[in-house]
Amino acid sequence: MSYGRFLALASAVASIVFIAGCQSSRPAAAPASSAALPTMERVALGANGCWFKSGDPAFKAYRLAPELNSFSGRPRILIVPRNSPEARPLAVVQAEGHPARLQAFGPLLSEPVGARITTDVRRWAAGDEGCN
Repeated sequence: MSYGRFLALASAVASIVFIAGCQSSRPAAAPASSAALPTMERVALGANGCWFKSGDPAFKAYRLAPELNSFSGRPRILIVPRNSPEARPLAVVQAEGHPARLQAFGPLLSEPVGARITTDVRRWAAGDEGCN
């Protein structure tokens, strides 16, 4: 075997060993769209379009306050009184992690509209873009 052939064969074997070493038995990571920020972006878009911009009477007394650029790793949206946006939030929906773990809390969730908030948020977080 010539020296050039030997080098070519050795290089091919080393490449195969290197590629095999890169393989992993770990499960594939969740898609980027399931991370906290893209999930909350979908929720914020859905809430804004379906609850507020549509003029839905159930949300007429409220305003959406998105806080998606969070240094805590928990992007969130707040629902605040329409005429007092600086007031304590009436509802908070936030996510963290990858895949995103959602949390919703606040006194508005105990009101009749709370069930709708929960249902819509879950739908939007799962990727649905429509209004019900």
